[in-house]
Formats: sequence, C-alpha cells, structure tokens
Amino acid sequence: MGWDPRQIAPEEEDIVRCVACGLCLPHCPTFRVTGLETASPRGRIAAMRAVDEGRAEMDSVFATMMDECLACRACEAACPSGVPFGRMIEAARAQIEPLRPVRARGVKRLGLAWVLPRPRLIRAMALGLGLAQALRLDRLAPARLRASTPRMSLGELALPLAPAQGPVAGPVAALLTGCVMDVAFRPVHRATLQALAAAGHRAIVPPGGGCCGALAMHYGHPGAARRMARDRIAELEGADLVVVNSAGCSAHMKAYGELLADDPRFAARAERLAERVRDFVEMDLGAGAGAPLPPTRVAVHDACHHLHAQRIGPSLRAMLRATGADLVEVADAGRCCGAAGLYSVTQPELSAELRGQKARAIAAAGAPVVAVANPGCALQIEAGLREIGSTVRVVHPAQLLAAAGGHGAPSGRSPSPSP
Repeated sequence: MGWDPRQIAPEEEDIVRCVACGLCLPHCPTFRVTGLETASPRGRIAAMRAVDEGRAEMDSVFATMMDECLACRACEAACPSGVPFGRMIEAARAQIEPLRPVRARGVKRLGLAWVLPRPRLIRAMALGLGLAQALRLDRLAPARLRASTPRMSLGELALPLAPAQGPVAGPVAALLTGCVMDVAFRPVHRATLQALAAAGHRAIVPPGGGCCGALAMHYGHPGAARRMARDRIAELEGADLVVVNSAGCSAHMKAYGELLADDPRFAARAERLAERVRDFVEMDLGAGAGAPLPPTRVAVHDACHHLHAQRIGPSLRAMLRATGADLVEVADAGRCCGAAGLYSVTQPELSAELRGQKARAIAAAGAPVVAVANPGCALQIEAGLREIGSTVRVVHPAQLLAAAGGHGAPSGRSPSPSP
C-alpha cells in the first residue's frame, strides 16, 4: 500500500492542508451533477490521504475518483486553506497511470508522449482529418468523438503562419503556436499576431513550435510534459514576452518553474520563461487596436484556467470592453463547460451534462456572440450550442480585437448543423 515511489505523488504537506470544511463542494462541477462525496474535492483528498497513510490501496475505485475530476480548480480558488488541488490531482493521475490496462495505457502514451511533441506529425494528421471531413468520411466515427473533433480547414493549413512586424524597436512578443491551436485555430493565431503588431510589438512565430505539455501533465505523463517544456523553453526564451492565446496552455507554462524545479540545467531558465509568459487577455492592446467595433453584445465565457488557475477574469473583460463590445455575463460563469482536455472522450456522460448546462446558459444570455479563449472550451461549447439548436457564434477575444482594429465584423465559428 501507499504511493508508487517511481512516480510523482501528492505531497503530504499539501494533503494535510485540507481541513474537510466542505466550502469547496458547491463549486465542484462533478459534485453538483452527482451529489456524491466521492465526486467532490474533499472526497478525493480523503482518498489521497488514505493512500498516503497506507490505509488504502490505489484500486479501480480510487482511479475512478481521480479520473472523474475535471481538474478545473474551482475548488482551489474557493479554498480558504489554499489547498493546491491542481498539482495534487495531476500527481494522483501519474500514480494510477501504470495500473491501467496495457492497451489503454499504450494508446494514451502514443498520443501524449509521442504525437504531441511532433508538430509535423500533428499537421500531417490534421491534413488527413481535413480531407476526411471534406469527403464526409468522419461520419463513420462515433458521435461522441465527432463532437470533440475540430473542423479542419485545408486552406488555412496550406498557408504559412507569417509573423506580423511592428516597430523595429518594439518589444519582441513570441507566439506559442502549440498543438491544437496551430492546426484547428489558425485564424485565432493570425488575429493574435495582428493585434500584437497593431499595439507596437514585434510579433514573431519562432521556428519549430509544438505542444506546451499541459495535456501530458494533466493526464498522468509528467515525463513527457517535462520534455515538451524543455523544448518550448529553448524555442521561446529569446523573446521579451511569450504570448499564449489558450488559457490552459498559459496556466501550465506559468508553472514551468515548478515543473522543472529539480532539473539543474533548466530550473533557472524555466523560472525566467514562466515570468515572461502572458495570456493574450492580459495584454494591454486596446490603445493600438484602432476604432471600436459597432455596438456588439458579447457573452463572456470564463475558461477555468483563466478564472480559477490564473485569476484573470477581469483582464478578459477589460480586453473585450476595449473592442467596444457590450458585455453580457453568463449565469453561473464559474461552472466548467466539461471540456477539460480529454474529458469529453474519457467521461462522456458527465461531460455531456456539463456541456448542455453551459450551452443553455450561454444561449439564455441573449448575445449573438460568445467570447471563448480556450480551444477545448470552444469545441465543447460549439457542440453544446449545436445540440440545442442555438446560432450563437463562438469567437476568440483576439478575433474581436483584430476586427476592431480593421473595422470588420468579428469572424468566428458558427455552430454548424450536426453531422
């Protein structure tokens, strides 16, 4: 019994900070859906404590409790004791990964540790997916997989992602191209570069590119996450700022110092890079973006890694106001949409319930556009809006800001008819 010493594990000093007060319970999406103590942060920490003290084994029940967590960190933001639940759940998942069936473990390792670090392979797969979608062969895939699969634009993938040069003396802002963002959200990258350049930055796209490692860290592969972190540091550390337009990626990269704290070659470099990371919505770009848009009602979706992990919800709203938008708050904004990386595939029932709740709340806000600054959230919300027949468009804040600068209508992803 106890933790596997070959894997990272939840720290005892983190576990004992939980006093089981229960203030986290109303903030936990899975507890709210199920009403079960085993689906609450308090219940999950109690299970970790039992393993840590040698009173319980890591079995299938323990694995289910950890797997059902969204890692949205709403509990962390609400906790008066400052329990660092995010890193605890990541460590617990690393512990249970060797216990999974060989086939499941192999498939996950293939995706997280072998595919994600290879941008050329990701682009080749995206081209193949785009071709399959154009031929409507994607209909052969299970419905739950289609719902979480982005639509690929062969035209966008064929165009290089060119830098947008601002003043020669301006600060250098390097864009993290990433993995999913690079192949499925190219218009967001182009809008980001445009907005940065308009505000006086030398917006660059470093050669190479690739995943930040967040998905690998969230799903039990810290070794792969560390390797990708080292690659991103070497790629991006020459810039004055590293701009990230995906909430989950920016939150993870700001923790690079903690991730590589025991690496003598990269610890100091990781800390320095983490200090330069800025989520796009933190950038004060309004003054350089040009005239505001015509009055547009925009609903605001808070990605969990903005609201709970980075606590930058006000920054998102300040950027959106700079476009001239009339902001509309979504009811129960702190509730996770159910995307959570691979959650819609690994926990389809819980994910679907949360997706429906979020889509209905957005539709009820009455705005024609919803601002969403995370790719997983965008795909999940698009699927939810399609399911309820809503025509609300999903738009990244960068697209709204770039549209304000160019006096054009905000481009976005309109929910398309269900395949």
